[in-house]
Amino acid sequence: MKLKVDRKADAAYIPDEFPPGRVARTYLCDPAEPGGMIHPDLDAEGRLLGIEVVGAAKRLPIEVLEAPAEDER
Repeated sequence: MKLKVDRKADAAYIPDEFPPGRVARTYLCDPAEPGGMIHPDLDAEGRLLGIEVVGAAKRLPIEVLEAPAEDER
């Protein structure tokens, strides 16, 4: 699994494994949750392009967040 982590923003992005498309809209899954949010990015046809996890420290395992980034391996 690819994962891009922004520790300053406490956010992570999980891109789809397929060639990237153009994000047409972002669906807010849990906007009422103050501790963080999960946002799937969709293309114009509704296909999943990636998932942003805001508040990643609370939502993802520490082993995943501390793993080297894809470009650091």
